[in-house]
Amino acid sequence: MELTPEQRAFLERNHGAAMITLRADGSAHAVRVGVAPVDGKLWSSGVRGRLRTRFLRRDPRCTFFVFEQGYGFLTLEGRVTILDGPEVPEQSVRLFRTMQHATDPDHLMWYGKPLTLDEFRRAMVDEGRVIYQLELERAYGMVGS
Repeated sequence: MELTPEQRAFLERNHGAAMITLRADGSAHAVRVGVAPVDGKLWSSGVRGRLRTRFLRRDPRCTFFVFEQGYGFLTLEGRVTILDGPEVPEQSVRLFRTMQHATDPDHLMWYGKPLTLDEFRRAMVDEGRVIYQLELERAYGMVGS
């Protein structure tokens, strides 16, 4: 499924979201995350040991509820593929550059402090970071202009 130009523009402006996954009993598990379109795919970051990662490995269905300061929102439903290979540190650089609207080519912010790209990549490895990539099945909301 393709997003409309208005939905794509909303995602470029807004990166705060709730990520909803499913527990084994079918109940919802919701957490706040950051999301961003990277190379035409919707990505979010996580850690191998997180509950949501475990839930997604069992059942890849997921919903992202992306919101703005006002009343606009975009709900994105689909299935997640967990990217968990040696390319994750570099993918994380691309994701966080997008989410942070980074203008410094040599640093990214992490936990409130600037890290060099090498320090950032090392942090991604040390934390066991993964990328959640959504295969979009449905999108709806009030994205305005």
